[in-house]
Amino acid sequence: MTDPLTGSSTASADTPVDASDRTLPRLVRQTLPLALDVAVEVAKNNGVCIRPIELRRLDTHTGMTEPFDLPCGATQEAKCPPCAKRNRQLRMAQCREGWHLEAEPVAEPNPSTEEQRWLIEFRADVQAKRDQADRDGEDTGDWDEAIAGIDAEINAAGMRGNVLGGRTAPKRSRSTRRRQDAPDLPKRARTDTTLGRTFTGSDGRVYRPSLFVTLTLPSYGKIRAGQGVPVDPTSYDYARAARDALHFSKLVDRFVQNLRRVAGYDVQYFATVEPQKRLAPHLHMAIRGTLPRAEIKAIAAATYHQVWWPSVDEVRFDGDHLPVWAARDELAEPNSDGQAGDYLDPATGELLPTWDEALDKLDQDDEAEPLHVLRFGDQVDVQGIVAGSPDAHKRIGYLTKYLTKSLGETLDPDDIGYHARRDHAARMVEALRYEPCSPTCANWLRYGVQPKGAKAGMVPGRCRSKAVPQQGSQARTPRLRRSSGPGLAQVVEQDPARTQAGSPGLGARCARPA
Repeated sequence: MTDPLTGSSTASADTPVDASDRTLPRLVRQTLPLALDVAVEVAKNNGVCIRPIELRRLDTHTGMTEPFDLPCGATQEAKCPPCAKRNRQLRMAQCREGWHLEAEPVAEPNPSTEEQRWLIEFRADVQAKRDQADRDGEDTGDWDEAIAGIDAEINAAGMRGNVLGGRTAPKRSRSTRRRQDAPDLPKRARTDTTLGRTFTGSDGRVYRPSLFVTLTLPSYGKIRAGQGVPVDPTSYDYARAARDALHFSKLVDRFVQNLRRVAGYDVQYFATVEPQKRLAPHLHMAIRGTLPRAEIKAIAAATYHQVWWPSVDEVRFDGDHLPVWAARDELAEPNSDGQAGDYLDPATGELLPTWDEALDKLDQDDEAEPLHVLRFGDQVDVQGIVAGSPDAHKRIGYLTKYLTKSLGETLDPDDIGYHARRDHAARMVEALRYEPCSPTCANWLRYGVQPKGAKAGMVPGRCRSKAVPQQGSQARTPRLRRSSGPGLAQVVEQDPARTQAGSPGLGARCARPA
């Protein structure tokens, strides 16, 4: 059959077109699928990795080499759907088998090797010589450096921890006295087990149920139902929402610590963090064993985390008035902070306090208050789950549904309330822009404090952390970045120009909160 417009022959649906025919019109050629795309589609349909890693195997006896491929092992569907699916199935199997264990898992350490024992003996000899040099009043710097190297070799040889049995570096801590506005928690005697209680039914069957717990953050303002945007953006507490998201992982750690104290056994769990529509993270946790619902809610209500960081109430440097970097004298004694220079006030030349100096000042102030205090909200959902039930399978799928999703989900302009959600995300981005996310965050310079391990080139608003959007991206469309593990709901941004071209958007560069 001949096309009346082009004069070229066309094929029916059952007759393939010869793609090697260079006389085919461009429009017809564009309708033909690419061979590589078809190969990728076939690989996906058959569960074969589409991004294999090519390696070569060398036979040391014959000298012959043999190429072979290894699966890429990607965990995201956007990169490799077959590998992502396998990883998700593995996580589901791990959750299913570990959630309702009937017997205590056994994990005995392997016996030590001759090399490991020799390293420990050598470490003891060097430590004895170091201690003798210290008693004689000699410099022990070289001995300490040698011991640090041996400790690294001990870990590299397959041994955990250190021979001192604790922390080798001092830990900065404040008073552990509980806040007066936090309820006290009961504490049970600890038993050496990870299994929960059992219950016997009327038919004599023994059950060992477990829990599925959902925890959320408190309200920051009234939200429109189904849209996740504030009714009144001017009264919505974006600053608190941003700080809660940055430090959410620490609050989860505190909850697990309190849970184990109250439960009286070594509670094991499988958890995931996902963002709500309002961009606040919330936690889903599968807990082995069971506790009364009232106790779980009491633990959540009594859990808090205090952020003991320098104050950020006063902005000292902004715009073009920013601290300047000055290198330290190379002949001077090296400082314990390891910095090669310091930041100065550009007007007075005054040295900004280092991170350790700022914390020392905070420790010496008996009336100091934490920068921020995190707490869970009132909404706590606790469900009892029995092994093998349909509800257990449903919850496992819910826990793992985000493991293979792409990190970014762009807002769809066709969605209801798109403009309101876009503006809400943009306001959250602005709240995060100059919020310090960790001790090493460049945003500390804005408030007159040198970041931990400061180095040249640090600029407030350009922190490389995943939690802090970079400066100069106000015109981009916000999108939501989902996190599959304990962390935070991250707001990043997408370049609309690249989105129209079908390319992935440019996300703000940032890191997991400390």
